[in-house]
Amino acid sequence: MIEEQKFNYGKLFLIGFGFFGVSVLWSLYNTYVPILLERKFLLDSAQIGFFMSLDNIAALFIQPPVGAWSDRLRTKLGRRLPFILVGAPVAAIAFGLVPLAASLPIFVACTITTILAMAFWRTPVVALMPDVTPSRLRSQANGIINFMGGLGLVLGTSVGSMLVARNEAYPFWFGSLLVLVAAALVLIFVREPKVYEDNPNIEKPNLWQSLKELFTSKQADAIRIFLAIFFWFIAYNAIEAFLSLYGVNHLGLDESGAGQLITSVGFSFLLFSIPAGFIGAKLGRKRTIGIGLLIMIMVLISVYFFPKETLLQMYGKLPILGNIMTLTLFLLAAGIGWACININSLPVVVDLTDAIHIGTFTGLYYLFSTLAAIAGPNINGWIVKLTGNNYSSIFIIGPIFMIAALISILGMKSGEATTQSTNEKF
Repeated sequence: MIEEQKFNYGKLFLIGFGFFGVSVLWSLYNTYVPILLERKFLLDSAQIGFFMSLDNIAALFIQPPVGAWSDRLRTKLGRRLPFILVGAPVAAIAFGLVPLAASLPIFVACTITTILAMAFWRTPVVALMPDVTPSRLRSQANGIINFMGGLGLVLGTSVGSMLVARNEAYPFWFGSLLVLVAAALVLIFVREPKVYEDNPNIEKPNLWQSLKELFTSKQADAIRIFLAIFFWFIAYNAIEAFLSLYGVNHLGLDESGAGQLITSVGFSFLLFSIPAGFIGAKLGRKRTIGIGLLIMIMVLISVYFFPKETLLQMYGKLPILGNIMTLTLFLLAAGIGWACININSLPVVVDLTDAIHIGTFTGLYYLFSTLAAIAGPNINGWIVKLTGNNYSSIFIIGPIFMIAALISILGMKSGEATTQSTNEKF
């Protein structure tokens, strides 16, 4: 039985290395692929927006079925780990080849291989956390997992911003190396619960049946939270995909300085990820998510309306964060708000189902977040193009969709932690 009062922090940090690897690669991908597309292949903002949604289009068709597949899979290695064993090395190799592509077709082939391989192992690695954690501790546990993800983002973008000044390929190779190391640590040190190995005849859920049950259920809370996830990920991904280009084209920063903008968000997310889990457990997950949404709304409105000169006002320089500007302070606040939202949302989702269907519902979580991640960059790509390449316009839609998300979670009655236990030993 799972202990009621404490859980294994060491094991959670080891599981977190999987999400660390995911975050390292995606942070570098989102920072430097748009710049290569614009400068090396001369794509416009709308084309870049579409290209930056390709990873999410692939994930849309891969992650939900893979999540359900991982629920059904029975091997001696476990039901989640085989996906990491296959997907992580392929993703690392393909990502390392991206900056070497001399033509757009080869560039596309490398990036598509990367995103397909990443989609293959992302849902299973995330599903490891609720597999081994009781309901009442999932916000705190997800805080640790996302702390590792935030660490990956900060390390990836901060080191990447230093490496790119030497060679544009170095951030990609650095990311590939960290993905391989992170995946190896998970595969070597993490062992899944034996309940699924020992009970081969245990229920094997079906994705489409789960979808049917979700949308025909009289319980509206599942629909509410998935709509909210869709809305806030539209806002977040729409801005993230263009934040480095916003820094270069609107603020006049160099590539290194533009990369530091994403680092600022990741840094405060990293610092606040564990506290956000404990706040969610204390105040309630939905209330904490609501606080995070309000912070994001205020930050995005402020960044849009503040003049460029004010946003660039300098207050000093720090390691990792680089130059501390007014915009840096806003982005640090955004990272805190995003932690409140992101840390507590997955625990809400997985507590709407049982242990057998965790991978399936994790896949549904990524289905809605992926749909949003497809829509967001495309919407902002067209907004930038229609406004005459005014990159400050990327902040227009963010507050709108964050408000829609806030409205969606109002009235939810379930999704908070329960006292139920599972049969898995943690």
